Amino acid sequence: MAVLSVGGGAVMVAPCAGRGGDFAGDLAAWLDWGPALVVSMTTAAEMERVGAGGMGRALGAAGVAWLHCPVADYGVPDAGWDAVAPEIAATLARGGRVLVHCMGGCGRSGAAVLRLMVDAGEEPAAALARLRGVRPCAVETDAQFAWAARA
Repeated sequence: MAVLSVGGGAVMVAPCAGRGGDFAGDLAAWLDWGPALVVSMTTAAEMERVGAGGMGRALGAAGVAWLHCPVADYGVPDAGWDAVAPEIAATLARGGRVLVHCMGGCGRSGAAVLRLMVDAGEEPAAALARLRGVRPCAVETDAQFAWAARA
């Protein structure tokens, strides 16, 4: 898991809880970090496959808000991003912690975090270098970078 400051708050980029076979343990590690909000960039089918189908309920029971913005692997968010971005930005502006994940914690989640960084005023190439300083695999495709950079 990789953490960096963004927009007045903090963002963690992580693989999907349960990806390694221990949903409860991974979720506990997330909760130990203390996120106010978790954003899932995985599809429902991917989450089911790794035992994370009940993530929204588990987070809600722990008092953590959850937003689901499903994106196909190696893809970029569509209009669904516009629905979740204001709540993410507001959480960060309040100094909150936001955990963003996809299956591996690289491409989709990296693109989303890069977009948040650009929205917060960072220059795209410099933001990507800073993001890759804590998560080297962040942003896997040119299309993901282009989507994030046009914020």
